[in-house]
Amino acid sequence: MFKKFGVLTIGDAMITMNPMTTGPLKYVTQFERRIGGAEMNFAIGCARLGLNSKWISRLGKDEFGRVIYNFARGEGIDVSAVHFVEGAPTSVNFKEIHASGSGKTYYYRNPSPIESLTEEDITEEMFEEIQVVHLTGVYLALGEQNLIIAKKIVTIAKQKNIIVSFDPNIRLKLWSIEKARQAYEMIFPDVDILLTGLDEIQMISGKHTLEELVEYTSSFSIRDFVIKDGEKGSKLYRKGNWIEAPGFPVIPVDTVGAGDGFDAGYIYGVLNHFDEESLLRFANGVGALVTTVTGDNEGLPYLEDVEDFVGGRKVVER
Repeated sequence: MFKKFGVLTIGDAMITMNPMTTGPLKYVTQFERRIGGAEMNFAIGCARLGLNSKWISRLGKDEFGRVIYNFARGEGIDVSAVHFVEGAPTSVNFKEIHASGSGKTYYYRNPSPIESLTEEDITEEMFEEIQVVHLTGVYLALGEQNLIIAKKIVTIAKQKNIIVSFDPNIRLKLWSIEKARQAYEMIFPDVDILLTGLDEIQMISGKHTLEELVEYTSSFSIRDFVIKDGEKGSKLYRKGNWIEAPGFPVIPVDTVGAGDGFDAGYIYGVLNHFDEESLLRFANGVGALVTTVTGDNEGLPYLEDVEDFVGGRKVVER
């Protein structure tokens, strides 16, 4: 099938150990091996929606690394810029899931294989047939050199008139809010689309009201300022106006990956020139569907599933 648009992302991927029971991790004795990582989730989400999805990364030269590589390739992701490295095991995390669907994640990735990736590894050829570059704060938090690499990526993107989207995805277990803010504000001037939670942008900016937040993001000339608010929906500030769309009522079983799914849905809508309300509604639908399935990316839907869900069409299973 011909795919009209291409997206590029860079970041770590991990083996995710999913608990077989809910509750505090210290009482969980059985886990199921899955695959996770913010950028990996985004790449899968885009691929399932029908976009060409390219992922830049490094994996440990071990069995877990091969599991992730084969999984990504099986999802239709372009892994030509993913390589195996010696000396750093593939990253692992353990999830704790509560009965409400919320939870915590415990990471074991120091050092991460992706820390071996250098600025010289980023080439202009990687950007061929790419319309959107998507970065997250998780990648920036994993090593100081990653900011230099990210700056090179956005510089090339701007030279080629490629849209840059960014999700702060703050991980305070990896760095302080002060270091995060400093790094983000070096990226923001090149960001076209900012996809963030309200609490995240408030922490980053030190601002609280919507008016203050608009003033802050506008100082960086960010075109689309998007606030993700889970089950409450989302809102977009574009060209001096706020547009809002409500969330979809679902029974969540695992909220991990919902924000990454929203990002993929939003980028799909931007590339296909959706109007603002349809854009938010589509992204809300993707995010909602993710929460109905246990796992970081197992619930990421295919295009027809989102269209049926958002359009309220009943799907007949045969």
